[in-house]
Amino acid sequence: MPDARRAVMRANKAKNTKPEIVVRRMLHAMGYRFRLHRRDLPGTPDIVFPGRRKAIQVHGCFWHQHEGCRRATLPATRREFWVPKLARNKQRDADAEARLRALGWKVINVWECELQDLGRLEAKLQSFLAVANDEL
Repeated sequence: MPDARRAVMRANKAKNTKPEIVVRRMLHAMGYRFRLHRRDLPGTPDIVFPGRRKAIQVHGCFWHQHEGCRRATLPATRREFWVPKLARNKQRDADAEARLRALGWKVINVWECELQDLGRLEAKLQSFLAVANDEL
């Protein structure tokens, strides 16, 4: 792997990504308080509301292969590496979400591309966190 690409790949973070910080700031401005990266929960959700038993995963469209998104393209080179890696990411996400739901948690995914329309994202988060949803 060329050194420049290696440097770019190593710079990708699992926690405190820019999309995650945008979502956290939005939630905080909306008056919500939350916990981050609860390691005792399956998949270590990005944002957790323990009292509501709700979790938010903030996913990058490329790394988690957001279906139908233009950012979820496969690299042209080294497909023998990328196809299985990205498939494993998707499977790991699905497994973690299923395990969380089995424990009685409600989960939503916020995709990186959803940050293009902050008003719509705020409505999605408000709807998810509304107390009335707890009775569903």
